[in-house]
Amino acid sequence: MPRPGVARLPRRRRQAHWTEPHRALRRESHVSYISGYDPDTLREKVSPTQCRDRLEEIGEQRSLPALLERVWLLKVLDRADEALVVSEQSVRVARMAGTRKDLLRARILHATVLQARGSYSAAWQELTTCAEEAEGQGWAGIGAFAHMHRGKVSYDDGDYEAARKDFKRALFLRQESGATEDQLESVLMAIDAADQRRAAASVAS
Repeated sequence: MPRPGVARLPRRRRQAHWTEPHRALRRESHVSYISGYDPDTLREKVSPTQCRDRLEEIGEQRSLPALLERVWLLKVLDRADEALVVSEQSVRVARMAGTRKDLLRARILHATVLQARGSYSAAWQELTTCAEEAEGQGWAGIGAFAHMHRGKVSYDDGDYEAARKDFKRALFLRQESGATEDQLESVLMAIDAADQRRAAASVAS
């Protein structure tokens, strides 16, 4: 059933789960690498074989879409050191040849790689800058993506109150940008997870 206070979109054919830059770059593809999200870690559930096959297919392509996709694939395959090198390259390419939105997407993805490597402070700061710029420009979808991942950084770092605040902001921005039901559900799951962790921490203390 719909959650109270959450605007539901009209029922439609279920769409693939994508992280924002990944979905935007491959919206013509019907392949979904994400089958869902772990309700405890909030990480993507993927088929490693499918991701490795796609990574091999991309090869050493140097276009911005290919670089961003390689970053995401390397990250979800737990090859964070390689992902960091490619993500830094993607930021340089986006800065030289992309739009402001391209650069924001590349920087947000770079921050998620920092998060995967345990560099929470650096990831949080990068995502904060990206969220502020996106919202300042009125780009609700990108702002939601930045807040969602900043929330995940706080979640991994054990600050569940900050995580919940960011997830709630991401939910509002996704509603504002006309997000799909799947995208709204993934944020609701993150809010629930933060609430559960916060409650458990309160009991433990």
